[in-house]
Amino acid sequence: MGESKDPQLPPDRFLNRELGALAFNERVLALAVDPTVPLLEQLRFLCIVSANLDEFFEIRIAGMRERLAVDPQVMDPDGTPVARLLEVVRARAQRIVSAQYRILNENLLPALDHAGVRILAAPRWSAALIGWARGTFQREILPVLTPIGLDPSHPFPMVLNKSLNFAVQLEGTDAYGRQSSLAIVQAPRALPRVIRVPSQIAGESAFILLSSILARFVGECFPGMRVRGCHAFRLTRNSDLFVEEEEVTDLRVAIQGELSHRHFGDAVRLEVNDDCAPEVSEFLLRRFNLTEDDLYRVRGPVNLARLSRVVDLAGAPELEYPQFKPRVPKKLRNPGAVFRRIARGDVLVHHPFESFEAVLDFLRTAAADKDVVAIKQTIYRTGEDSELMDILLTAARGGKEVTVIVELMARFDEETNSNWAERLEQVGAHVSYGVVGHKTHAKMSLVLRREKGKLKQYVHLSTGNYHASTAKRYTDIGLFTTDDKTCADVIELFRQLTGLGKKRRLTRFWQAPFTLHRNLLDAIAREAQNAGMGMRARIVAKMNSLLEHRVIDALYRASQAGVEIDLIVRGACALRPGVPGLSDNIRVCSALGRFLEHTRIYYFFNGGRRDTLLASADWMDRNFFRRVEIAFPVIDRKLKQRVFDEGLKPYLNDLQDVWTMRPDGSYDPPPRPEGARSAQARLTKLITG
Repeated sequence: MGESKDPQLPPDRFLNRELGALAFNERVLALAVDPTVPLLEQLRFLCIVSANLDEFFEIRIAGMRERLAVDPQVMDPDGTPVARLLEVVRARAQRIVSAQYRILNENLLPALDHAGVRILAAPRWSAALIGWARGTFQREILPVLTPIGLDPSHPFPMVLNKSLNFAVQLEGTDAYGRQSSLAIVQAPRALPRVIRVPSQIAGESAFILLSSILARFVGECFPGMRVRGCHAFRLTRNSDLFVEEEEVTDLRVAIQGELSHRHFGDAVRLEVNDDCAPEVSEFLLRRFNLTEDDLYRVRGPVNLARLSRVVDLAGAPELEYPQFKPRVPKKLRNPGAVFRRIARGDVLVHHPFESFEAVLDFLRTAAADKDVVAIKQTIYRTGEDSELMDILLTAARGGKEVTVIVELMARFDEETNSNWAERLEQVGAHVSYGVVGHKTHAKMSLVLRREKGKLKQYVHLSTGNYHASTAKRYTDIGLFTTDDKTCADVIELFRQLTGLGKKRRLTRFWQAPFTLHRNLLDAIAREAQNAGMGMRARIVAKMNSLLEHRVIDALYRASQAGVEIDLIVRGACALRPGVPGLSDNIRVCSALGRFLEHTRIYYFFNGGRRDTLLASADWMDRNFFRRVEIAFPVIDRKLKQRVFDEGLKPYLNDLQDVWTMRPDGSYDPPPRPEGARSAQARLTKLITG
C-alpha cells in the first residue's frame, strides 16, 4: 500500500480491516430485508449476522481490550491509538445491532406472522396458551432451574459465555426471614430456546421463546415474594484459546485443559433488553468490569442467533430456498471405478453444485480396497458427526496405514478435533497435530495403492474443508489427480507435518509459510512488468479476505503499470479500488447469496499462459506466515478454463448478488435490472441441469 504518510493512500489499514469485517455483516444484513430472498432465509441471514458478531466480540474486540489492559496508550502499526480503534468499531457494531432488531421487529416478525409462522410474545398469549405455558414451565423448566438470591451466603454465580440469564428484582421476605432485592436465574443450556406451541392451542407453526416463558413465570421460583422486574441478559466473553505450544509436551491434553476456561474469559459485551432497569444494568456492568460503551440494549430476545431454530422447526418449505440436489460428477458416478477414472486424467469437483459424495466415495473405496496400503489426510474442520472421519476409523481398524494431521487449534472446533484425534489414536491411526506455531490449513488427501507391484498415488486437494455439511452450503473446488509432481509435493508436505528435517523444494505448490507469499508477489510483479512492455496483463482473484499490506502494495503498483485487476473478495478488504493515480485499474466486488462464497482462486494472464491456482489461503498475514497453506496449479487446459468459466467469470458479470466497492471502502448494492440472474443461479443451472 506504500507508506502511510503519502496523502494519496487510504490510511488506517488496520482500522479498515476491522471495519471491513463489520461491513461484511452489513451486507449480509441487507439479505434479511431482500424481497428476492425467501422469508425464512431472511431470518436465517439475520441470525448469521448475530453469530458473526458474537465471534467478532469474542476474538477481535477481546484482543483490542487485552492490548489496552497492558498499555492504554498502545498504537496499531499504522499509528492509530487502539483505544480510538475500539471506539470506532464499537460504534459501528452498535449501529448494526440496532438495525438487526429494527429489521426483526418491523419487517420479519410481521411478515412471518402474515405467512403463518408466528413467534408469540407474551402480550399476545391467549388464556389457553398461558395455561399451557405455565404447565410447561412447572413440568419441564422449573425443576432444572437454580435461582440464586444474592446475599452474603449466595454470591453472584459464574456466568457462562453467551448464556441466557435473568436478573430478577424482588420485594419481600422469604421463609427464613431473608431479604434480597436481586436474584439471578440462569437458563440451563439443556433447555430449548425455541418451543413449538401445540397446534390445537395456537395453530400450525406457532412458537414461544424460552426467555418469554421464564420472564412470565419467574415469580414461581420465589414463592411469597413480589417480582418487581425480570431482565434478560447475555454476556460475551473473550474466547480466544491460548496455549503456549512450545511449553507443552502433549498439545491435545493441554488444549483439553484450556477448553473449560473459554466459557469464563474476560467479559467484553453485555446485552440486555431495552427496558432493563438502569440500576440493574449498572450493577451488571460493575460486576463484569464493563462500561456503558460495552452495553447493548436490544428490543427483543438477547440471544437472537437462537431464532435460527425457527427456520428448522417451521415446516414451511415454501418460505425457504427451493430444495437443491447437487450432481455427482459423471466421471465419478461409479465408486468402484474411481481409481481407474482418476488415473485417466484429473477430475474437478465444484461444490455445492457437485456433491461432496464424490470425496466420500473416494475415501470409502480406499478404505475397503484390499490393494490400498495407506491413507493420509489433513483435517481442519470436519464436524462432530463426520462420515469422513468414520471412514478413516474403519480404514485404520481394517489394517490400513492411516495418518491424519488434525489441527487442534481450529478456532471453536478445538474440542471436536481433539475428540476425533483421541478416537483415531485408539484404533491405531497415526495422529499428528502439525507444526508448532503454524495451523495446518492445507486441504489434502493422499491414497497409496499397490498396482502391478508398484505404489500408485492418488490425491485430492481442495479449497474447502473436509466437512460434508458445509460442502452443501459453501462454494469450493476440489481436484482429484495422479500427476506425479503434484503427488510428490503432497508426500513431501505430509513428511514435513509428521516428521522433522529441512524443507525440500516443492515442484507444483506455492506453500505457506515458505514460498506462497513470495511467489504471489512475483506473479503480481510479472503482470506489472508485462503491462509495462505493452503486453496484455490481467489478474483475477477470488478469496474471503484481502488484508496483507505487501500484497496490497504490489496490486497498487500493478494497477499503476496498467494491469487489469478484478478482485472478488467476500469479506474484509483493506485495499481501496478506483483511487485516482493509485488503483484506477482495480475493481473489487463481494458476492453474497444462497451459498457462502468460499473458493480461493488466483488467475494470472502471464503472457497467455493463464496460470490458474486453487488455494486454501486468503490473502492475509496469518495465511502467509502463521499457517501451513497451499496454492496448487490446475494443469489440464480444459479444467483451467472451467475454473475461470465457473469460479470467476460469472461473478464479474453478476448484477443480482454482487456488491461493488467504492474508493472510500463502502459498497454499492447490486443494480438488479429486470431479468438479472445471480452467478450462483446460473451455475446451478449450468452444472446440475
